[in-house]
Amino acid sequence: MDYVETFSPMVNHSTIRLILAITTHFGWSILQLDVQIAFLHGSLIEEVYMKQPAGFLDSQYPTHVCKLNRSLYGLKQTPRAWFQCFSTHLEHLGFIASKADSFLFMYFHGSITIYLLIYVDDILVIGKSGSHITQLILDLGHQFFMKDLGPLHYFLGMEVVRTSTGLHLSQSKYILDLLTRMKMLDYKPLPTPAVGGRKLSSHDGDLLSDVSEYRSVVGALQYLTYTLPDIAFTVNQVCQFMHTPTTTHWAAVKWILRYLKSTSDHGLV
Repeated sequence: MDYVETFSPMVNHSTIRLILAITTHFGWSILQLDVQIAFLHGSLIEEVYMKQPAGFLDSQYPTHVCKLNRSLYGLKQTPRAWFQCFSTHLEHLGFIASKADSFLFMYFHGSITIYLLIYVDDILVIGKSGSHITQLILDLGHQFFMKDLGPLHYFLGMEVVRTSTGLHLSQSKYILDLLTRMKMLDYKPLPTPAVGGRKLSSHDGDLLSDVSEYRSVVGALQYLTYTLPDIAFTVNQVCQFMHTPTTTHWAAVKWILRYLKSTSDHGLV
């Protein structure tokens, strides 16, 4: 039964790239924070009850249930409750939420500019003034259990390396994990993401008996296009057959994977 609002916004990857581009242009610092037990901070608006957990049974009232005041891991309302809790605290600190992306918060005061990007319990803090960012981290630490991870190195499956000219974004670990899952680490790499001059058709090949693996891998390939635009066109082609993929389409997907083996260290600069 859908009796409560459970929707929690998701950060837009174009927002991440835009913020990183602004950061690179101005030479600002990028720090990463991790919120410990984030989902336990949210407060529940509606009434939710649970059975008494094993080991904590009240001997005087063994048949009673517990009323939850705070969100718990596993509740559908929990991600939204956590987001509302954190965003409310940011607003108290003077941040305003972006109208284009609910997970982007901005702070402007005189010459001070700070951007804060949140994805579940991962937080990026970007800004010009190191002292004000330090104070922000202290303020957040007073309210939440925070772990300062230092300069940004890894976020949402993307490796981030600062170079003398900017930032390099790649997904080499994500590619390696995907090839390992598909048992294709020993396959010979290919120089192109597709066979030249070939256009896929819905009439090619035999229908796959199980489409779940096809959809899973193509979904992973879609995620890789964030840092590998050279596979975007080919991935878009195999995406067109998600409903009824065939053996030919599956072969095209494996071709892309073999190409990725030769370009796993590539990315955006």
